[in-house]
Amino acid sequence: MIPDILAHWPMLATLVVVVASIGFYASDKWSMELISIWVIAALLLLFALPGTVGPDGENIRAADLLRGFGNPALITIMALLVVGQGLFQTGAMESPTRALLSAYDKRPVSTLAGAFAVVFVISAFINNTPVVIMFLPVMSAIAQRMKASPAKLMMPLSFVSVFAGMTTLIGTSTNLLAAETYYRATGTQLGFFDQTPLGLVLAGAGVVYLALFSRWLLPNRRSMDEDIISSTGKQFVAQLEVGKDHFLLGKRPIAGMFKELPNFTVRVIQRGERAILPPFEDITLEQGDLVIVAATRGALMEVLSSKPEMLEQIWRSGTGIDDADDSPRSLVLTEAVVAPGSRMAGRTVEMLGFRRLTSAVVLGIQRRSHMIRSKLGEIRLEAGDTLLLCGPSDALRDLRVSRDLILLEWSQTEIALTAKALSARVITLLMVLAAASGVLSILHASILAAVAMISFGCLNIRQASRSLDLRIFLVIGAALAMGFALEATGADTAIAWGVVKFAEPYGTLAVLSTIFISVAVMTNLLSNAATAVLFSPIALAAANQIGAPDPMPFLLAVIYGANCSFATPIAYQTNLLVMGPGHYKFGDFLRFGGPLVLLLWGVFTLIAPWRFEL
Repeated sequence: MIPDILAHWPMLATLVVVVASIGFYASDKWSMELISIWVIAALLLLFALPGTVGPDGENIRAADLLRGFGNPALITIMALLVVGQGLFQTGAMESPTRALLSAYDKRPVSTLAGAFAVVFVISAFINNTPVVIMFLPVMSAIAQRMKASPAKLMMPLSFVSVFAGMTTLIGTSTNLLAAETYYRATGTQLGFFDQTPLGLVLAGAGVVYLALFSRWLLPNRRSMDEDIISSTGKQFVAQLEVGKDHFLLGKRPIAGMFKELPNFTVRVIQRGERAILPPFEDITLEQGDLVIVAATRGALMEVLSSKPEMLEQIWRSGTGIDDADDSPRSLVLTEAVVAPGSRMAGRTVEMLGFRRLTSAVVLGIQRRSHMIRSKLGEIRLEAGDTLLLCGPSDALRDLRVSRDLILLEWSQTEIALTAKALSARVITLLMVLAAASGVLSILHASILAAVAMISFGCLNIRQASRSLDLRIFLVIGAALAMGFALEATGADTAIAWGVVKFAEPYGTLAVLSTIFISVAVMTNLLSNAATAVLFSPIALAAANQIGAPDPMPFLLAVIYGANCSFATPIAYQTNLLVMGPGHYKFGDFLRFGGPLVLLLWGVFTLIAPWRFEL
């Protein structure tokens, strides 16, 4: 007994590393990047020891363990992150997001359900990764409108796209790999909709689970940026100049309020030398009017985000830059406090020449002591005043050394400019069409789209490199290294055959159910494609061994189980894509996705006898 164990010690050691890594990931005591580095170091050390060979007697090389960092799936994810950053930087999703938010204000429940339904339908027929990329800003905006954490919607977004993969042959590449194994073994092609009936039942059960339990099991976690934007306590005095083609031109108040300025208090309208004070009744805004308002940063951000071209116009006119080619790709909003003893105290913004000296403009001033009704340029600054500044990030960085202003760097948020929005939309659409039609693989399409985003000026190299998440890179690389180690030592095959042998004495349904749950567990540790390739021949062999008249139910059990990639962020690439925007930890997936895997296993076990006439 002991000699047998010693003969298979590389397999056992690999299993220990895998189990320990999952435990460390789930504990959330250390960063995922650090744990990933530990895993890679442990595997490299393990397979550097004498006698660590695979079942075929071949040495397991360090290059084989590290080849996951060049894996096509990892490169695809990195490229898609660049594409997503391009969409964000150009504000390309602003128009569809605003349309959806407008519908949400009128019909919140049906609009949210409709958005998820669109994700489901599209993901059933094309690769779901670009679909999730496109809907990330939409769900983020809806979460902000709901006054909820993005964590409440991001994981459901990923899971709904995965549900769709269960319903058609081309839903995921995993289905195609399993179907290929089925064709080689039986000579029969798996039909396009053979998996649809039970797939829809499983997807329906999953959607019900999301609707009922996302409120309690998903975290209510916000980032610092969101807390800043959503803060409602600090009122800034701001100034809107009504110019040609301005969104306020020709507008009239209703009951003293301008509906185009929600959550704004209009304090005065300056028309030439005449100051018009509230209440506003019989007045129509004209070109040249100055509208002095009081609003929170969140309200200002909402208006500026919906009209970024106006923000660029304000910045360019304020800094004297007329050439569009000299405009920055994005502008940053930040807050700065006038320091005690500052040379700015007692002087107006116009007197300081602030715009000319800093390449930034003052959008608003906040003062706690009293209400201000003056023009923005005529307000004399006092120590303790908070300025809301707008400018390119490099201009604001220069203010760090200022003794007159205390720059609140934690308050910086970026607002995209839309000059390249059309280019970003076209590039993303061409990527999706090329990948969906099969003209290009998702790898080639995503890399070309990422290169095009940079080449056409949708984002610069610095912004592209910032989108390459080191955590995702290391976690996927470590997961692929663990998967290779399990395959190389034969641990994966031993586990697969062991579960089939365990269930065989209890009948056909027991074997089907055991295959499903075993594949579902393994797909959360390995890639779903590797799990499907591993279990498909084993499932078909088990069907032959117990004398099942039709092997297709066994293959479908593998397909459905391989799509249950909900319990870990490393289980599927869309989970990793939503991890950052949702501010998730590893344990969040285990807590919310783990019960979902068990639920779908139970539904499959109950429905399989009816569906397959067992």
